[in-house]
Amino acid sequence: MYTPLKPSRSSMLPLRRLNYHVRHWGPEHSPLPTLVLLHGWMDVSASYQFTVDALQQERRIIAPDWRGFGLTSRTEADHYFFADYLADLDLLLDHYCAPGEAVDLVGHSMGGNIAMMYAGVRPERIRRLVNLEGFGLPATRPAQAPGRYAQWIDEIKQLHRGEMALKTYDSQAGVAQRLVKTNRRLTQDKAEWLAGHWAQANAQGQWEILGDPAHKITSAQLYRLDEALALYERITAPVLAVEASDDSLGQWWKGKYRLEEYHERLTRVPQARIAVVQDAGHMLHHDQPAQVANLIEEFLAG
Repeated sequence: MYTPLKPSRSSMLPLRRLNYHVRHWGPEHSPLPTLVLLHGWMDVSASYQFTVDALQQERRIIAPDWRGFGLTSRTEADHYFFADYLADLDLLLDHYCAPGEAVDLVGHSMGGNIAMMYAGVRPERIRRLVNLEGFGLPATRPAQAPGRYAQWIDEIKQLHRGEMALKTYDSQAGVAQRLVKTNRRLTQDKAEWLAGHWAQANAQGQWEILGDPAHKITSAQLYRLDEALALYERITAPVLAVEASDDSLGQWWKGKYRLEEYHERLTRVPQARIAVVQDAGHMLHHDQPAQVANLIEEFLAG
């Protein structure tokens, strides 16, 4: 099994009626800006361990498990509202950072989308931003709203009928096998280590994914491209948009949303450039942690 070079520490923070799990690496105080790592959908903060191990500089690093993921408690509601991530992040920074301190922010996938939105809402709080495959979503039309609301209601009903339950596994090894099946580049030792953080055994001995099934419910709100671009335009921090050499966006959306469209959106960010991680897919921080760590450190150093 993979042995971390820089083991993390954990803390629990009461936040917005939830208990937030936050992972820490490095010293409590550092002359370098605090580095905040945001994980993606159905993932956990421990997902960054391989990249943290590949970083050359010692610095203060914090990474939360988002609400309803990992060891952070689930919301009492039966669905999740995207704007809550922005408020959670704001309060996390209030707690862990000094007033007026600007942080370096890295987000992967959903975490990258949160980072981009937050940097437009609170531009003064971000010094530099690295977006790892946080592409946003396809543009929508108002005419799609009735169908979207109906879909949301139908999925709420499915959740309460137990039709959205996540699959369980007989062992940690079974979880690791699932991770390897999903990502062909993930080595067995890393998969086994990740499995112990991505899932845990229940009272019956079955291994459950540490994610609330309610996250599977489609958002009731349409993705408003005009709103997203308005946020992009307010970002004052330099942005490094990192992509994997595999076109995961094209593979996922199958022509409904293309990499060229994402690149066009990035032109609305005042200071943005693109970098590509070779021989990697969407989980590029698992596939090529040394490449990702090098890109992050070079960019943060300016």
